[in-house]
This record gives sequence, structure tokens and C-alpha cells, in this order.
Amino acid sequence: MLSMFNNKDEIVMVAEELDCEKDQMQHMKEYIESLRAIEDEMEPLKEQKRDLRKEYDENGWLNKDEQRLAVRAYRLLKDEVDLGELIDMYEALKGSAK
Repeated sequence: MLSMFNNKDEIVMVAEELDCEKDQMQHMKEYIESLRAIEDEMEPLKEQKRDLRKEYDENGWLNKDEQRLAVRAYRLLKDEVDLGELIDMYEALKGSAK
């Protein structure tokens, strides 16, 4: 096998490439393992969120459309969106769509 290389530098370069591929594969494996652990930890919270939506819908407190609106409002507040500016933009876009 060594006869296919012309000098030691070529051998070193091939060895370094193999190490890089091994490192990348190891990082890929570790990333997937970490991602799986995170998603496994998130699943109970996702289930809790589904149960909450179902409870509010079944009890007639908020239907699915009202829940969506509440979520949008929450995200706007969370992102500290200026509601006056948002309304102005909405009105401007609404007027230009006619």
C-alpha cells in the first residue's frame, strides 16, 4: 500500500484527511446524540401544550382560531413589537392590496 505514495508528505496528507473525516463523523454522531436528548426532553412539554389546546377547545373557552390569535399576540408581545406601528403597517398594506 505504501508503494502507491511518492513520498512521506503524501502519506501524512492522506492520514490527516482520514483524521478529519473521522473527526467530522465523531462530531456528527455527538451532534445527533445531543439533538436526540434535547428532543426527548422537549416531548413532555409538547404533549402538555397539546393537552392545553385540547382542554381550552373542549371546554369552549377558546376555539382553535382564537388560540392561534392568542399565540400570535403572545409572540408579538414577546418580540416587543410596537403594536401601533404594526397596525399602521397593516392598514397601509391593506390599502395597497385593494
